[in-house]
Amino acid sequence: MRLLIVDDHPLFREALSSALRLAYPDAVLLEAEGIEAACAVMASERDLDLVLLDLGLQGSTGFEGLLTLRTRAPRVPVLIVSGQDEPRIMREALRHGAAGFVPKAVDKPTLTLAVGTVLSGALYLPPGVSLAPPETIPETVGEGRAHRAKAPLAERVGRLTPQQLRVLMLIRQGKLNKQIAHDLNVGDSTVKAHVSEILRKLEVISRTQIVIETAGLDFERA
Repeated sequence: MRLLIVDDHPLFREALSSALRLAYPDAVLLEAEGIEAACAVMASERDLDLVLLDLGLQGSTGFEGLLTLRTRAPRVPVLIVSGQDEPRIMREALRHGAAGFVPKAVDKPTLTLAVGTVLSGALYLPPGVSLAPPETIPETVGEGRAHRAKAPLAERVGRLTPQQLRVLMLIRQGKLNKQIAHDLNVGDSTVKAHVSEILRKLEVISRTQIVIETAGLDFERA
């Protein structure tokens, strides 16, 4: 078993590693202090079984880190181990692709239970926190006809391909098409095509609206 711990606090990485070694003495434990380092590990380790990710990493806002890891390795489950403990954030994390969520303050048996649950293929949330059913999409009436309201943000973001998600993250950083093309090593026309698809799938009409609509990814501002 190969587990990757992604956290920018060395003492917590050490504590988490210690707890995991007790539960899984034969596991190979890998560490990364940020999303960039985690992506590097994922590129070299093709047989990861689980990633344990802190949402509060420096240089990563809201669910961006989670989405980045999900685009790099969609089949590797990600268990959030975070100081955030709001049920709303826990539910949103699962809607954005996490396989489970456990607060950092839990004891070792609970952490072991969470890891085992996710490794078995099930979702994990702390007792008392449920994954609410998808929101009902209401219809509003205007100008004499009914209009279908936008789907929830997580559903619209989920329509994007991994490459479109990467373009989205760079748009949120304020980068222009030429800069995005350079960063992703693709042509300008390819970036334009991705932006057009992002606009369509997010149901917006401008780059500014992309940033506004995806503000929900920054859970502290949502």
